[in-house]
Amino acid sequence: MGRPSDAKKRLMEAVVELLWTASYGSTTIDHICEKAGVKKGSFYYFFDSKANLAMAALDEAWQHHRAELDSIFSSTVPPLERLRKYCDYNYKIQAEMKAKHGHVLGCPLFCMGSEVSTQEDRLQKKVQEILEYKRKYLELVIREAHAAGLIHAPDAAAKSRALLAYYQGILTQGRIQNDLSVIREAHRAILDFLGVKETELATAI
Repeated sequence: MGRPSDAKKRLMEAVVELLWTASYGSTTIDHICEKAGVKKGSFYYFFDSKANLAMAALDEAWQHHRAELDSIFSSTVPPLERLRKYCDYNYKIQAEMKAKHGHVLGCPLFCMGSEVSTQEDRLQKKVQEILEYKRKYLELVIREAHAAGLIHAPDAAAKSRALLAYYQGILTQGRIQNDLSVIREAHRAILDFLGVKETELATAI
């Protein structure tokens, strides 16, 4: 059984993994407690529902992920290089998950968000909030790449929304096909999507 001092952390780690590898609907509190090695009474000591646990876990996971993205999207890194580093980072995560679970898992936010959007309003809003943070990283890259003459995207906000949807579609396709190569090729696909000038492609890839 989990020690009282780390039971909450174990529960949050367990629910993130279960929601990513299975689904929100199929994951029960019993499954979460079993995965975490925590008694059900401890679950209700910290959380009054699966939804509240999922929200807390998403927040916790996002804080860790955000620290990584702050480094990847540092303003000291050229804009197109930031996109390469971002794709490499996500590919590494997907490869690790496939090695562990035997399947490409895609984006946990999109997987869960599409499932709960008509059922759990608070969770849907939390997913949307985190995705908006991620979109803003892309918007800044696009804005700077446009200013540098690397791409033509005068409306960086609109282009970033389209790019986020495009990239998440690639991650989802990787999950559906259980194929890492789809995600490995994402960086070049993104450069094509943004219309990076041919003169810049050699250094951007």
